[in-house]
Amino acid sequence: MEIAMDSLCFMFSKAFDIIEAELAGASERHSLRVAALCAMMGRKTGYDGDSLSALFFCALFHDNALTEYALTQRLGGYKEMDLRPHCEYGQRNVEWLPFKKNIDGYILHHHSCENGTGPFGVREFPHEAALIGAADMVDVINNLQWVSPNELGKIKDKIAACIGSFSTKSALEKLLDILDAEMLESLRDENIHATVRQSAPPWKTQVEDESVLRLAKFIAYIIDCKSKFTRKHTEQIADRAWFMGGYYNYEREEKIKLYLAAALHDIGKIATPSGVLEKPDKLDKDEYKIIMDHVRYTHDWLGEVEGLGEIRRWACEHHEKLDGTGYPLKKNDTELDFNSRLLACIDIYQAVCEERPYHPARSHEETMPILYDMAEKGYIDRKIVKDLNEAMAGYSLSDLPPFVR
Repeated sequence: MEIAMDSLCFMFSKAFDIIEAELAGASERHSLRVAALCAMMGRKTGYDGDSLSALFFCALFHDNALTEYALTQRLGGYKEMDLRPHCEYGQRNVEWLPFKKNIDGYILHHHSCENGTGPFGVREFPHEAALIGAADMVDVINNLQWVSPNELGKIKDKIAACIGSFSTKSALEKLLDILDAEMLESLRDENIHATVRQSAPPWKTQVEDESVLRLAKFIAYIIDCKSKFTRKHTEQIADRAWFMGGYYNYEREEKIKLYLAAALHDIGKIATPSGVLEKPDKLDKDEYKIIMDHVRYTHDWLGEVEGLGEIRRWACEHHEKLDGTGYPLKKNDTELDFNSRLLACIDIYQAVCEERPYHPARSHEETMPILYDMAEKGYIDRKIVKDLNEAMAGYSLSDLPPFVR
C-alpha cells in the first residue's frame, strides 16, 4: 500500500496555518508560501533531489514548535517572547523525519543573522536556514498573498533595506532574484496550493516504510502540545494501538495503518480553541459543538491525502457508538468494523485514565469499571474492553513505552 507523504505534509500544513493564526497572528497559508519561495530559491541555487526535498519540507515545517512553545508559556516557562526555544524545539522535532540529507541547523537558525544579532548570536549558519529565514521574514512583514504586482518595487526595496541586518546577503539577494510578478501571483490564496504541489519534490512511500511511522509520531506530538491536558493523549493512543495490534497478532502493515489512524485521529483538534480544550468546567452546548467539529476537520483534511483509505475511516469513527448515539455520523454496530471499534475503546481508555480539567489521573483499576459500564450500555465493544483490561493492566498510571523513538 502506497502513501502520498507529500500530500500528508500539505495536509499537516493546514494545521500549522491555524496554529500560526491563533498563537502568532500569522496570516493563513504562511507555511505554504515560505515553502514555495524556498523551493524556487533552492532551484535557482542549483538544488535538486534530496537537497531540494530537505529544504522544502523544513521550510514547510519551520514553525512546527509553536504549539509546544505556547504551551510552555502558558505553564509559566517563558514570561517574554524568546525565539530560541521556538527554534530549538522546531529543529529537534524535524530531526525525527527521514531526510536523506543532513538538516542540522536548518530550522534552528532560521532567525539567525549574519551580523550576529539573531537569537543565538552566531554569524555563520547553513545557507538553507538563511533561505527559510528570508522567505519567512518577507511573508510575515508583507502578507504576500495580498500584494499586487504594482507594489512589487516597494516590497523589493524593503527586502534590499534588510541586507546586512537580517538573514544573509546571499539569501536576500536570492529572494530578490526570484520575486517577480509571476511569483507574487502564484502565492495568492487561490493559487498557493497548486503552486506548492507543482514545486514540491515528490515523496511517496509504502506504508511499511519507517518514514510513515516517524511522520505519524511527529504529527501526534504537535497535536498533543495544543493543551496541557492532552500532552500525551495522541502519542499514548498511537502506542496503545500498536501494542493492541501486537496483542491481536496483526501483520506489520496492519499495525502501521492502525498506528497512523491513531496518530491522526485528533488532528482536527488543532482547530479547537485552547480555551475550550482547557476549560475547567462543564462545556456548554456551543462549546461542545466546537469540540465535536474536530472530527469534521479531521475527515476533511485526511480526505486530501491519497492512499489513506480505511486509515481515514478508522481515524474519523473514534466517537461513533455501537448503538448509533455517537458522532458525527451516528453509525451503529453494523457499520463499524473491528479497528474502528478498537480505536474508539483505546481513545476512551486514554481519556478516562489521563488527567483532565474535570478529573485527576486514574489508575487502570479505576478506569476499567467506566469502560465496562459503557460496554454494558451498548456503547462500545465488550470483547475489546475485556482485552484492554488484560493487555493494559501492567501499565497502570504509567506511559506505554513508545514504539517509535
